[in-house]
Amino acid sequence: MLPLQNSVRRARPADIPRILELLHQVNMVHHALRPDLFKPYTTKYSAQELQGLLADESKPIFVYDDGQQVLGYAFCQITKVCGHHLLQDVTTLYIDDICVDETARGRHVGTALYRTVLSHAQTLGCHHVTLNVWEGNTSAQHFYQSMGMTVQKTTMEILIPH
Repeated sequence: MLPLQNSVRRARPADIPRILELLHQVNMVHHALRPDLFKPYTTKYSAQELQGLLADESKPIFVYDDGQQVLGYAFCQITKVCGHHLLQDVTTLYIDDICVDETARGRHVGTALYRTVLSHAQTLGCHHVTLNVWEGNTSAQHFYQSMGMTVQKTTMEILIPH
């Protein structure tokens, strides 16, 4: 059963403790993939930083709330290129982070969040929606591909032995 679109709303300060729990889940996924880059048992943002993000209209945060608790979030950033000597004038909505609680996966929470982000981008007149996915996070890659996303560019690396 697909969730109701009105299950997704803008995050509020009261959501911060739950968002921190979900941020921890995302961090542990990243730590498992790349322990050389991600420290365990921490979060990308502190409660104070989240408070600031909630007040920043250029960085909207959406949450999926089932009426009992927040089951997922989407952190977004809106950027504009205007008058650049090389690049076209475009507005981009970048999905900085998206998470569905590990106990709620498969219930279309991610789909509802993603569709809300797309709708918000359309309302803002964005040219596109972008995001990054870590190599090895195949479930996320498959999800975004199923939503119609395609690869825009690839970041490559080589590890230097020490």
